[in-house]
Amino acid sequence: MDAHGIRYVLYTHPPLFTIEEALKYWDGIESTHCKNLFFRNHKGNRHYLVVIECHKDFDIHSFEHRMKEGKMSFASAERMERCLGLLPGSVSPLGLIHDMIPAEGAQEVELAGSAGSAHAVKAVPGASPKELFPNGHRVKLFLDKDLQNAPKLSFHPCDNTASVIIPNGDFMRFLSIWGGDFEWIDVG
Repeated sequence: MDAHGIRYVLYTHPPLFTIEEALKYWDGIESTHCKNLFFRNHKGNRHYLVVIECHKDFDIHSFEHRMKEGKMSFASAERMERCLGLLPGSVSPLGLIHDMIPAEGAQEVELAGSAGSAHAVKAVPGASPKELFPNGHRVKLFLDKDLQNAPKLSFHPCDNTASVIIPNGDFMRFLSIWGGDFEWIDVG
């Protein structure tokens, strides 16, 4: 983040595995704290990271209908580590650094398109073509619409022994550097 001029403040704390545990350490930190959920589709070939305001509940059934992917479930620890470089309890959109396509030396793969056509895309190194989205990334990000206007956002920095506070504009710059697809969703 330093190399890209992304501002942040880091707060260390003991390992925290749930929002309930984290709330007492976030007391007095002015930021919109986020809950991060990592899902896979029923075929296991698509991965979705959902980031919502920490006090909200997420309706997975509505998400399943929206995605038209069949039953969704939480991704395994192995998938989390492979796609985001993270361990359970440390899910964070900052893990998307492990889903980046390098500017140089990117792997090129053939992806099947509609009607049997194929096209080559630059892809995340080492990723299986079966799990790639058309843009060459393994993960699609969904963000709670209510986070759009939050001045600062809080996540784990890929490790659950700290929380990082990032100004919203700097987080958007991080997403642009990542280069994958994201959508704003209404989480009610």
